[in-house]
Amino acid sequence: MYSYLNGIIDNINSDSVDIDVNGIGFHVFVPNPFSYEEGKNAKVYLYNHIREDEYSLYGFKTKEELNLFMRLINVKGMGPKVASGIFATGSIKGVVDAINKENILYLTKFPKIGEKLARQIILDLKGKVFAEGPEEVTDDTMDELISVLENLGYKNSEIKKVIPLIDTSLDLESQVKDALKQLLK
Repeated sequence: MYSYLNGIIDNINSDSVDIDVNGIGFHVFVPNPFSYEEGKNAKVYLYNHIREDEYSLYGFKTKEELNLFMRLINVKGMGPKVASGIFATGSIKGVVDAINKENILYLTKFPKIGEKLARQIILDLKGKVFAEGPEEVTDDTMDELISVLENLGYKNSEIKKVIPLIDTSLDLESQVKDALKQLLK
């Protein structure tokens, strides 16, 4: 299994790129091939899609995209091509927010995702996916909020589910109240 490729973008296709890694060309399906530049070096995180009649590589620019993709393809009715299409036009934070806030309208804007599949995505992933990396709030107030909730006896898994739903612009007391409301739902 391949984890990632680090090589030169040799060719850009309509739904994929060819990456030259030390003289070996890899054909990798990517959400937005035109975000890459021919002749430039790129690191692409991979998902190996293996079936009895197919072996495909799906690539992503960040580990966060790959992790969300892995969650999405485990949803009933969601294949790698449909899941990959979400990353072509949607931001990670937007998709995660849509799932956690049950925003069916946002999810149905992606190709081949109807209302039924959007509901299935929400059912399977709500509270299980979080935006990570630079878009995630990691300041002292959030650490204090987590500490307060732990001291109140809530488990870390319960806390992780409500943290993305909290308005971080509020003061600590308001955040605690908001978190408690979410935890009691």
